Amino acid sequence: MKIELKKFGIILISRPEGREAALAIKAYSKPAPSKLIELDFFGVDVLTPSWLDEFIQTLKQGFPLHEIKYLPCNNPSVVESIKVLEES
Repeated sequence: MKIELKKFGIILISRPEGREAALAIKAYSKPAPSKLIELDFFGVDVLTPSWLDEFIQTLKQGFPLHEIKYLPCNNPSVVESIKVLEES
């Protein structure tokens, strides 16, 4: 399953918005048999670690057997947010 994060806006900054976005995915998506969730950041201008953390944690609760993969992105705020999460 590929999730285009720009569907939730181009500025993704708050924890509550991250949770709401993940709950929308959980409610309206059926998990693909591949057990892979790909996050596509194309079109996102600003992303904060708090939004991404909440989004990922809520997704993991909804799809506990799925692997989450970040698709390549050159946006510095996306790159740094992913780096912060991977370091913690």
